Amino acid sequence: MMSTRDTMELKEEAIRAQYDTALNLLTGFDHAPRLAKSVEPAAPERSPGIGTRPRFRSTTPGLVTRPTTRPGGVRVVERVEALADGLLSPQQSAVLHALRRGVAIALAMGEAFAQQSALGELKKANLEGRLPDLRRAEFTELLAAEALVSLFSFANATAFLLAPHLGALTVEVGTVDEVLTDNAPLALQGALWELDQDIGLHVTEEPRLATTVAAFCEALMEKVALRAANAPRLDGFINNSWKVEADGLSLSGFKPARAAKGGQITMQFKKPHEVVGNHIAKYQSMKLAKMLMAYDFDRKLNPFAELGGFIFTFMGDGKPGTGKTTLIQMMAGLLNEYCKVAGYPFRYQNFSIDQIDSYQGKSGQNAKAFIDTIIDPGVIGFGTIDDIDQVAGKRGDRQSSAGQQEVTAVFMGAFAGAGTVVRGNCTFGMFSNYPENVDDALRQRAGARFLVDGPQTREDYIDILSLLLGKNHQIPLGDHELFAAQEIKKAVAASFEGHSRPHEDGLIKVWEKVAAEIGPLDTIAKIGRYLKAIQEADERFTGRAIKNITDAVKVRAMDFELPDEWMENPDLFLFKPYDDKLVMIRSLTTPITVDMVIQEINRYADSEFRYADKSDEVAITNMVRDFGRTEEAKRRYLEGKG
Repeated sequence: MMSTRDTMELKEEAIRAQYDTALNLLTGFDHAPRLAKSVEPAAPERSPGIGTRPRFRSTTPGLVTRPTTRPGGVRVVERVEALADGLLSPQQSAVLHALRRGVAIALAMGEAFAQQSALGELKKANLEGRLPDLRRAEFTELLAAEALVSLFSFANATAFLLAPHLGALTVEVGTVDEVLTDNAPLALQGALWELDQDIGLHVTEEPRLATTVAAFCEALMEKVALRAANAPRLDGFINNSWKVEADGLSLSGFKPARAAKGGQITMQFKKPHEVVGNHIAKYQSMKLAKMLMAYDFDRKLNPFAELGGFIFTFMGDGKPGTGKTTLIQMMAGLLNEYCKVAGYPFRYQNFSIDQIDSYQGKSGQNAKAFIDTIIDPGVIGFGTIDDIDQVAGKRGDRQSSAGQQEVTAVFMGAFAGAGTVVRGNCTFGMFSNYPENVDDALRQRAGARFLVDGPQTREDYIDILSLLLGKNHQIPLGDHELFAAQEIKKAVAASFEGHSRPHEDGLIKVWEKVAAEIGPLDTIAKIGRYLKAIQEADERFTGRAIKNITDAVKVRAMDFELPDEWMENPDLFLFKPYDDKLVMIRSLTTPITVDMVIQEINRYADSEFRYADKSDEVAITNMVRDFGRTEEAKRRYLEGKG
């Protein structure tokens, strides 16, 4: 981490002084590639009379250029403008502004590097024809260093500025080949030439523009950082930091800057001890918060996702007032705190009934936008759907609106669809007081179940009373150790142990029947017979249920919390390379046991039987009420006729 005394300001006037030069580079120059090959896509067929350029031409001086007919002409502005249909879109404008600003910052950074090193003096001597022969090698090395500094600064600044305009879309541009180090101007020309090529090749539609440019910048940073690892004369750049105040950008050597894409969160966060009861749900939420922090922004993958112990979706269900909102506030608070320490962007969003719209298709669009916001691989994301039984409609339910049905379809595709990619940077929590009213297939897409049952024991009720009363009283506590019952490890062990046998009546019957037939469930074959017996009792217990159970077992194999000091000091874990994180996590895993498997089967099956029993009972109650209304209506009708 860079200390504040090493940070200098890259002055705004120095950057703006480079705007004309930057715009000229983007407007047009000729470049003959030296290391890469030109790959232009075939021009699409056009109907007769349709021009190849948009009718709109900017009136800004410098933006109007003559088309070039010479091979190797690079016209980035024209390339971006050609994607427009008459007028530049907000994204096209944002990309052009980011590119101009990025090039200007790179040129200003190159000048700052030259002034700080001997390069400035050597450049002047070279122009005046008095460069000593003994210093020519040093001059060449410093020019190459300035080129690397300028290239990395351009890519770093541009990617940072484009970060707020990116969504979940990804584009693979491959490696960057045209990395020239003769001097800074030529290096930037080579980079812009290859960027121009990539835009032409990958931007088949306007929404891909910002993503393609950002992907190119990331690839360029990676290539330049590798070259810089063995290049001389770079100490002045590596050991210092520059701040671009207007953008909130820090240039710290060859390290990518992280754009704060998370935004401000307005929420009253809760501490873990303020969540009374709900031991398993609280424990898994705390673990999940730390799991998310293991995400590697460079690899765009989480070691937990690779090892199979990551919770992408979960469902929290319980009676009203048992603490679902408090659980959300606790987990969001932990993530917000961890991300602040690490400098990671954190994004939280809740999808509520307010986003169900009467216009056809709008509810689905809202749900898709919510999903895309959270799964953005450039942030740590936490998405919640509170009261999902009201938000997402049950298929076949005539009382569900078209908007609710749209939302169900979007969530099902996002949580376990053909295109679902679990990177491990985000998680979705579905919460409900009435999970039996949630569509069966959508509910089964919740990989983990958090039973939010609130305070249970005498100690829990004393703790919650003391917590909610606050400190504005003189009432003695009495014979009680405050919050001792909330000691998480002890409480969780007892809670898991409680699932060694089923809880729901329907599942208890299945358990006892299987145990009487085959004895203790101590082999995979016997456990498999138990699973089949559950399926025979409830046909909704399908292969997806088995996957959810095995995922939960893998989470139990990761039955450890990442040490708090790893969150407090990012250098210990968070900032380590991906492969190092993988090794550190793997060393903490524990073997899977029969007890773990049985407990997770019972936990999951109990929840399904609980939902089924409630669902059937609700349906029967509603039918009885309807029959009663019908009979009363008949009676009143006959009385009226009489």
